[in-house]
Amino acid sequence: MRFYGTEIASRLMLGTAQYPSPAVLAEAFRRSGAGIATVSVRREAGGEKAGAAFWDLVRELGVSLLPNTAGCHSVREAVTTAQMARELFGTSWIKLEVIGHTDTLQPDPFALVEAARILTEEGFQVFPYTTEDVVLADRLLNAGCEVLMPWGAPIGTGLGLTNIYGLRTLRAQFPDVPMVVDAGLGLPSQAAMAMEMGYDAVLLNTAVAKAGDPAAMAEGFARAVEAGRLAFEADPMEPRDMAAPSTPVIGKAFLS
Repeated sequence: MRFYGTEIASRLMLGTAQYPSPAVLAEAFRRSGAGIATVSVRREAGGEKAGAAFWDLVRELGVSLLPNTAGCHSVREAVTTAQMARELFGTSWIKLEVIGHTDTLQPDPFALVEAARILTEEGFQVFPYTTEDVVLADRLLNAGCEVLMPWGAPIGTGLGLTNIYGLRTLRAQFPDVPMVVDAGLGLPSQAAMAMEMGYDAVLLNTAVAKAGDPAAMAEGFARAVEAGRLAFEADPMEPRDMAAPSTPVIGKAFLS
């Protein structure tokens, strides 16, 4: 799996917020084998400021960092936050979030496309948090994005894949575009389903951080992602309406 030419060893991506302690966060990453960690710029600071200890912990995880613009509600706010992230973390990767609805945290499609265009022109490699809308996806690709991150459900809900038809359609429409199901997953089985549909990776935070045993849940998601990907690559059978015997009846003895 590659994002913007960078090879990533794991198809599981984890957020770094809401864990009960730094030690639990580190153990969750260790047991999950996650290849990418998302970090919120608003919680961090450079040098000797308040976020330095957290930043040191994140660097010690030994994974690729994907800063995000979480909490931004306008193009200007998102672009400024991305610029800060590049300076702080030394990466051109940015998970672009531009929230348009307070209750559902649904992205603002118009602001998202505009911010993506500005950032790609400035040399950023943008990972847009989007819905499963095919038209919006096309606009984001035209704006310069090479990765899409459609939601499974609203952030933090744990509802799973609420629009399977939409996600399947999006995956089929752009078969060669790397896609990550981002947000709304609550159980490993939901991650496995996303991978079985052909998605390249999943990104989650709350389902692990808020579990009774975050490290165990992280490992559960890692195994589910691997199983789902193996199933997809194995070319699974098509479902059918009629039953079909798995044991051949030819040669079976019949009693009169």
